[in-house]
Amino acid sequence: MNNSKHIQTILNGSIHSLKTILPMQLNFQSPSILSEPFIQKEMGVLIGLLGDIKGRVIIDSTTSTFSAIGAQMFGMPLEGEMLESFTGELGNMFAGNLCTHVGTQDLNVDITPPTVMVGNTKMFGFDKAFRLPVEIADVGMVTILFTIDNE
Repeated sequence: MNNSKHIQTILNGSIHSLKTILPMQLNFQSPSILSEPFIQKEMGVLIGLLGDIKGRVIIDSTTSTFSAIGAQMFGMPLEGEMLESFTGELGNMFAGNLCTHVGTQDLNVDITPPTVMVGNTKMFGFDKAFRLPVEIADVGMVTILFTIDNE
C-alpha cells in the first residue's frame, strides 16, 4: 500500500475512532494539507505512529473544549491535573481505536504513549501534515493533525 492510500485509511479510521469514543454529535470538515510548522496555541496530545506509516497524531484544541468533552463523558467538568490526565487518556483511546480500525484495512500501525502539551508549541520536522477539523456540537472545535515523518 502506498502512502496516499495509508493516509486515506488513517483519515477514515480517525473519523470512525472519534465516532466510537465521543458520545456527541460530530461535524467533520474537509481535511487539508498543512506545511510546517504547526503551531499549537493552548492544549493538545501527541501520539507517535509506528509501523507501515511513521509519524504523529496530534489532537489539538482548547482547555475549555477538552474540559467540556470530559463533562459530556463523565458528568463533570475537568480542570488542572485531572484535565491534563484526561486529555492524555482521550488521545490514548483515540489512537488505540484508530490502530484497531486500520488493522482491519491491512494497515499495521502501533502507537507510543501519549504526550500532553500545554501552552504555545511550535512543531517542525515533518514532511507534510494532514489536518482534520471536527466541530463537536455544544462543545467546540478539535483539530486532528497527522504528521508524516521525513524519510
